[in-house]
Amino acid sequence: MATILVVDDEMGIRALLSEILTDEGHTIELAENAAQARAMRERLRPDLVLLDIWMPDVDGITLLKEWGSSGLLTMPVIMMSGHGTIDTAVEATKYGAIAFLEKPITLQKLLRAVEQSLARTPANKAPTAAPVTMMASPQPLLGGGVEMMTVESTMTGGMGLPVLPVDLGPQAEQSFDLDRPLREARDAFEKSYFEFHLARENGSMTRVAEKTGLERTHLYRKLKQLGVDLSRNRRGGAA
Repeated sequence: MATILVVDDEMGIRALLSEILTDEGHTIELAENAAQARAMRERLRPDLVLLDIWMPDVDGITLLKEWGSSGLLTMPVIMMSGHGTIDTAVEATKYGAIAFLEKPITLQKLLRAVEQSLARTPANKAPTAAPVTMMASPQPLLGGGVEMMTVESTMTGGMGLPVLPVDLGPQAEQSFDLDRPLREARDAFEKSYFEFHLARENGSMTRVAEKTGLERTHLYRKLKQLGVDLSRNRRGGAA
């Protein structure tokens, strides 16, 4: 497995990427700005860097150019941005980035980009990787005779789930009170749904994201919004 340096000024993004990639067996180091990234790169000689473009002190493109011009771009670099354009992606790859990820980053394409980048030659040996673009792929929560919806539609005020007894698996059936506002009933169902999957997957956010078809960043926010206790579902800590 690889040593990966994640450089991003947003603490939540650093934490999410760290957890995802740690679940995959990688060793993750974190930096919140260019100064920390320089020190980490010198000390650790990481196998891969995930580098945010927009940072408050020195932006990611500038740091990438700096590493390239000083002969320090000896590892593949994946650029990340929530405000990127095609021109930004082209510029990043021009200066040595091996891929470009658009936030919010989906689990499957993050892992694919990391796997492909680690398999390629170092960035200073002229990699020819095409930019990687992130697209959401929400999946239905329910099947069978129950009306289906995606978690994405819940987050954007879409159609609510029917408030009915729902079988979430062996010994996990729960009834929901019909005599309550729709939003409360929907939240109650979703909380039970996610708690069930977290328990079944021993608290692995990676596997829960795969099971539910929800982007990792959105999943984390959704669990916080619903008040799901993540700590008790961690490996070795489940009740």
